[in-house]
Amino acid sequence: MILLVFEAIEPDLLQGFPEGVEVAFLPREAPLSERALRAEFAVAPYGSGSRRFFAELPNLRDLKVVQTLTAGVDWILPHLPTGMVLCDAAGIHDIPVSEWIVAAVLGAIKRFPEFRDAQREQRWAYRWVDDLEGSTVLFLGYGSIARATEKRLTPFEVKFIRVARTAREGVYGFAALSELLPKADVVINLLPYTPQTHKLIGAEHFAQMKPGALFVNAGRGKTVDQEALVEAIRARLVRLVSDVSDPEPLPEGHPLWSLPEVFLTPHIAGSTPRLFERGFKLVHQQVARYVRGEPLHNVVTDGY
Repeated sequence: MILLVFEAIEPDLLQGFPEGVEVAFLPREAPLSERALRAEFAVAPYGSGSRRFFAELPNLRDLKVVQTLTAGVDWILPHLPTGMVLCDAAGIHDIPVSEWIVAAVLGAIKRFPEFRDAQREQRWAYRWVDDLEGSTVLFLGYGSIARATEKRLTPFEVKFIRVARTAREGVYGFAALSELLPKADVVINLLPYTPQTHKLIGAEHFAQMKPGALFVNAGRGKTVDQEALVEAIRARLVRLVSDVSDPEPLPEGHPLWSLPEVFLTPHIAGSTPRLFERGFKLVHQQVARYVRGEPLHNVVTDGY
């Protein structure tokens, strides 16, 4: 079985695959080798490498499985032929993204971005700040990243409300949002982007939140109506910390760059040095399961 990976992957990460697995490389520019063209299993690169991968897909006639190193798959789904098995990387970003969320919440509640701006202006901008203890945190989307975040927030003695596409024990469905949002001091959006979540969070939801509630977006920018978000911030209905936007990158002159009570990071929550170490641990497990004919983990259905 031939495994296709991007040529930039460190050799140490490609050791220890089961007997009979050969590794072939997707080069940045050079033509694919004959071995690469016969790949059955591919690890999809993202960023600049994804364009090369998409261009070569029609030539990979033996390809059966594509494994991403991202939890979200909206960027790759439209490019895959019907019948291709796609597996996401749910789980590998739990630690860095949950750490980013905790930092985002604490930094906003303690007003760190505001004090950083004052420092640059050499202003001693004394003011009172808030406590996280006793707050109510609402998760919008309750998967492995939400669970990891909940674990890290639990020592702060906060209350949790969990909302997801499918209601289950301890988790509400989307239909309950209107009655739950007014209870939340912090709303953490972790929704993946699908046709069903396109601009799911809009003006009516921001109006239902507590005045001045903190909205943290570590999901996808397109799950939020950006015009409604901007208006809600201008009306001081919500404060925002976001790692994502729509469009992305955020264009010059966009209101979110300069509105008060907004702090942005450039989609870096999962970008840490251990990304590929964690990702290829999953790849090894998936390839071994494929070789043994066992069901794969994280198979994407209905955009999730």
